[in-house]
Amino acid sequence: MKIAQKYSHLNGEEYLIVHHNDLYKEIKQVIASIDADQFRTKISKEKRKIGNSLLSPIDLNEAFNTEFNKRKWAESRYNYYITLNRELMEKSVLMSAKEQKEFLIANGEKEPIYSYNQTDFVKDKIAVEVQFGKYAFVAFDLFVKHMLFYSGGVINLGIEILPTKKMQSQMSSGVAYYEGEVYNVMRQGRNSPPVPLLILGIEP
Repeated sequence: MKIAQKYSHLNGEEYLIVHHNDLYKEIKQVIASIDADQFRTKISKEKRKIGNSLLSPIDLNEAFNTEFNKRKWAESRYNYYITLNRELMEKSVLMSAKEQKEFLIANGEKEPIYSYNQTDFVKDKIAVEVQFGKYAFVAFDLFVKHMLFYSGGVINLGIEILPTKKMQSQMSSGVAYYEGEVYNVMRQGRNSPPVPLLILGIEP
C-alpha cells in the first residue's frame, strides 16, 4: 500500500520529521509492507456491490497490528478520573490516576468517576491509530482520544491512518475515508482540535 495523501494539522508532520524522522520511516515501511489485494476476503451482500470481493477491515487491521508490533509499537492506556469542575480538572490533568483521585476527593468530589482511553500503537510519545471503522470512530479519535492523550502528557503527536475515497469504495458502506475526515477537521478552524495531528490517506 502507499500514502496517497496527507494532512498536517498544527505542524504535526513537521514535528515528526524534525524530532522523530526514524519513526516516520517506520510508519511508511509498515504501510508499504501491506499488500491490500491479499485482503479482498469479504464477499459483499449489499445491493450495489452484491457478490463483489471487498477489502476486509478486520483482516487489514490484523495485518497492521502484526507489522506495528514487529517494530515494537505497543498499546497505551491513559487512566483518569472525571470531574465537571473545570478548575479541578485543569489542575489534575497531568497527575497520575491515583493522584487525581486523591486530589479530587481532597477538594470535595465525594466519588470521582474512573475512566480510561487506549490507543493502538504508541512509541516515544507518538500515537498511531489505524481506522477502517465507521465515521464516529474517527471523530472520537481526532477530537477526543488524541486530544486526551496529548493534554495528559502521554503523547506529543497523534497520527490517524485512513483509507482514501478510492480505497473506501472497495470496502463496505459506512467506512470513514480520508477526504471526508480532513474536511471535517478543516471546518473546525486552524486550531481545532488543539493537538498536533498527521492524517494519512492510504490506498492500494
